[in-house]
Amino acid sequence: MSPTLENFGHDPVWITIIKAVMLFVFLMLSVLFGVWFERKLISRMQNRYGPNRAGKFGLLQSVADGLKMGLKEDLFPRTVDKVLYLLAPIIMVVPAFLAFSIVPFGPMVNLFGVQTPLQLVDLPVAVLFMLAMGAVSVYGVVLAGWSSRSPYALLGGLRSAAQVVSYEIAMGLSFVAIFLFAGTLSTSEIVKAQEQTWFAVLLIPSFLVYVVCMFGEAARIPFDLPEGEGELVGGFQTEYSSSLKFALIMMGEYLHTFTATGIAVTLFLGGWRAPVPISWWEGANQGWWPVLWFFIKFVLTFCFIVWVRASLPRVRYDQLMALGWKVLIPVNLAWILLVAAVRNVVVNEGNKMLGIGLGVVIVIGALAIWMRFDTVNQRRKEAKKAQVEAEFEELSNEPEAGGFPVPPLDLPHYHGVQHKEIPSGTN
Repeated sequence: MSPTLENFGHDPVWITIIKAVMLFVFLMLSVLFGVWFERKLISRMQNRYGPNRAGKFGLLQSVADGLKMGLKEDLFPRTVDKVLYLLAPIIMVVPAFLAFSIVPFGPMVNLFGVQTPLQLVDLPVAVLFMLAMGAVSVYGVVLAGWSSRSPYALLGGLRSAAQVVSYEIAMGLSFVAIFLFAGTLSTSEIVKAQEQTWFAVLLIPSFLVYVVCMFGEAARIPFDLPEGEGELVGGFQTEYSSSLKFALIMMGEYLHTFTATGIAVTLFLGGWRAPVPISWWEGANQGWWPVLWFFIKFVLTFCFIVWVRASLPRVRYDQLMALGWKVLIPVNLAWILLVAAVRNVVVNEGNKMLGIGLGVVIVIGALAIWMRFDTVNQRRKEAKKAQVEAEFEELSNEPEAGGFPVPPLDLPHYHGVQHKEIPSGTN
């Protein structure tokens, strides 16, 4: 049976504690094996072995790394703000755990004789709670950069703040179409609304926008600008040595990635519901089987994130901001207008053909506006290119070669000296 909001809040305290412990163990094991799996998968893509010394197939490599970082000497740079310096990694980890508490793993099940939903908690505004936890976790990055008293770390923290502000807006807008179709912000009821069709198929523009925002929100390649080791050494974590604090930072990043993955599965990929044709089996969405379907979707989505990391380079910061503000947000607003108009006509008025016609008109109008702006931008680029070429032509005719004083070179005489006057056998 699919749970609803009425099924929450009635569990005994010991069942809630058991579910919280199960969720904690799942996330901790996900971090351990997720690090190993990512390193293994990327190494195979690059035609190498990856971790293969600690344990069978290198399965204990993450455990060894965690023990190493936990037992290392905990160093404090002299100029750091010690309280915030210690607090920042914790702030990065805790909201990620809390955000995952709203993710449903399955329907109502019998757990130690108690009928309970396979979800720790659900709220009427569960998706907004997830967005709030994502916004809170960025405080950890900002405080880590500010408390380090390092210019590179501070720049990484500022980058993270601007990036989250930009992509949090686009991510929130990508959920609006889901709210319109599901009629709720509850994650369990959103999963129930995908009983017939996944929202990744029905609302594919929202899904594609969320996929891009997922990388920007979790600061994963190609949007890992807060770290940017090429120009910021290590970004916000420059002053954190390889100790327990650094391990917490890495755990926070992975938990944030897993949270984004779980939300993608829940809101767009049908949650714990079995995919077609498995869903044709009557018992596919009953009992503990849905946990398996959720886990398979979760792993495949994480594989996609790893594949992107192995394939794409880091973008420039101006490209990151331009994509968020000039592309994702306008596209989201246009898509929400289309969805709201079509749904209002089709559902409330019952006129399907009028809704389709209205949608076509809105799409054509959006394409016309986009082509108009694209033409204007193309003309600006061509004018800028012509200006640069003219300036380059003007500079190339100057005797000083564009501002650098170079003495004139008598090429014929030079070649004559080189070939005729230099005796053979000399250096």
